[in-house]
Amino acid sequence: MTEAALYLIPVQLSDVELENVLPQFNVMIVREIKHFIVENVRSARRFLKKCDKSIDIDTLTFFELNRHTQPEDIPEMLSPLINGNPVGVISEAGCPAIADPGADVVSIAQARGLKVKPLVGPSSILMGLMGSGFNGQSFAFLGYLPIDAAQRARKLKEMEQRIMREHQTQIFIETPYRNNALVAEICKIMPAHIKLCIATNITGATESIVTKGVKSWLKKLPDLNKVPTIFLLYK
Repeated sequence: MTEAALYLIPVQLSDVELENVLPQFNVMIVREIKHFIVENVRSARRFLKKCDKSIDIDTLTFFELNRHTQPEDIPEMLSPLINGNPVGVISEAGCPAIADPGADVVSIAQARGLKVKPLVGPSSILMGLMGSGFNGQSFAFLGYLPIDAAQRARKLKEMEQRIMREHQTQIFIETPYRNNALVAEICKIMPAHIKLCIATNITGATESIVTKGVKSWLKKLPDLNKVPTIFLLYK
């Protein structure tokens, strides 16, 4: 019997077999949970069916937690857990609560003294860092960079300063259709001593994690349009 806790359930990053990236233990936990907090109900239902086709989706309860959710509606999502039932949190991809709205419900659970159990699974942030060759002792994930060109340029210069001053790896992402423009801008703004790691489609069939100096990238810029990518900068 699965204990009453808030289970943070990772989802695959790419279209691969679940057993390639998720432990069987996760599937065992998923089978016993009847209440889920999800970023998107449709994709969560697909994921659960991949875990076990015998799961009766129509008997499950789903609470949707995303950028459209009102803050005052979040605490109610923990009602099943307060009543002694396990609750699962499912993101769109990767680990819940990491660059993900699931962090909001985890914060409330912690404040109320409820048990939180993160499960093992893929994280593009950590896997990109692992494969980059950059400093894994000190790093910062910055999420999305500003859309405004001037603000984005300032942010990149701030990252350069932190790399040099604090020896800290800088990690960030971009909306996939703006990837190419961002890479071109990085290579234009950053000095030659800065290195850029581009990690794409992590765990997928076309996975690529490549580190080069920014000026080396300029010789042949990759086509990253609509490709899931994480970027890392260091020296």
